[in-house]
Amino acid sequence: MEKRLEKFEAALAATDCDGVLVTNLTNIYYLTGFSGTEATVFISDKRRIFVTDPRYTLIAKDVVEGFDIVESRDALPEIAKIIAEDELTKIGFDGEVVSYNVFKTLEGIFADYELVPMTNFIENLRMIKDESEIATIRRACQISDQAFLDVLDFIKPGQTSELDVMNFLDARMRQLGATGASFDFIIASGYRSAMPHGVASDKIIQPGETLTMDFGCYYNHYVSDMTRTVHIGQTTDEEREIYDIVLRANKALIEAVKPGMSRIDFDRVPRQVINNAGYGAAFTHGIGHGIGLDIHEIPYFGHSEEPIEVGMVLTDEPGIYLDGKYGVRIEDDLVVTETGCEVLTLAPKELIVL
Repeated sequence: MEKRLEKFEAALAATDCDGVLVTNLTNIYYLTGFSGTEATVFISDKRRIFVTDPRYTLIAKDVVEGFDIVESRDALPEIAKIIAEDELTKIGFDGEVVSYNVFKTLEGIFADYELVPMTNFIENLRMIKDESEIATIRRACQISDQAFLDVLDFIKPGQTSELDVMNFLDARMRQLGATGASFDFIIASGYRSAMPHGVASDKIIQPGETLTMDFGCYYNHYVSDMTRTVHIGQTTDEEREIYDIVLRANKALIEAVKPGMSRIDFDRVPRQVINNAGYGAAFTHGIGHGIGLDIHEIPYFGHSEEPIEVGMVLTDEPGIYLDGKYGVRIEDDLVVTETGCEVLTLAPKELIVL
């Protein structure tokens, strides 16, 4: 944690703020290792303050290092009182999560300071994962990989529903050590698989259909996020062609990834494969996003010329969706390395017909 705090303080020194209020609990976990439901952090070049209520004081004292731990049910006024003599002028806050009502509260409590929204300040630090974070995400992906292999034996065409598949995956990942699902799984079969975000329903999975499973887990606070599409019973020539195009797009990005690659090129490489095959209009979403403590983290991909960097963990999820018929998506989690990338999701992705 100390290295993260040092990185935070170096980034703070490059701004014109004297200190930062952190209220986002995910960011607080990143900086302190504390995972309770009530905490506020203040960091300046003079102090590191961690405030929590009496429910969590003992836990905080056991977990949080390098901070003055303060017990209070009214964190913001307590922090204002502590820093009153520190001669600060500008205080930053979590601009992306603070509501208008909370901001007005901040204005009242910190009336003597200029308040500065610092949108994505900590999230930008979180983009680059350290080795321990990558190892944890790798394990989360191993859990998802095994759950996918196990669900293949569970699915019984004409009997198993999408909800059955969702519940099996969730339970199996917990049995393997996950602490929960990292998002609402997308389990969609047949015509519903053409819905990129088709959440599980009570529809029974039938022979002759495609089945898309987009799922993941939390392991030690970090996420996995993978998608596999399988076919049930038999496939048509068109279905095999569509699957092959999506798989080639997925693999093309894996081959192309390297540090310094622009974010727009990260999206362009697999999209070009699908465009060249004549299905560009059927690829209706971005190629991916960052993952880590949250299932969706920066960076996102589109028209940005900013580079990807070593230590980013990114998803590679091309898809083709034919309205009223079916859809195919294949998603992997990748960590950017010095020479390219490491694929963290290793479950089979060649065409599987159950």
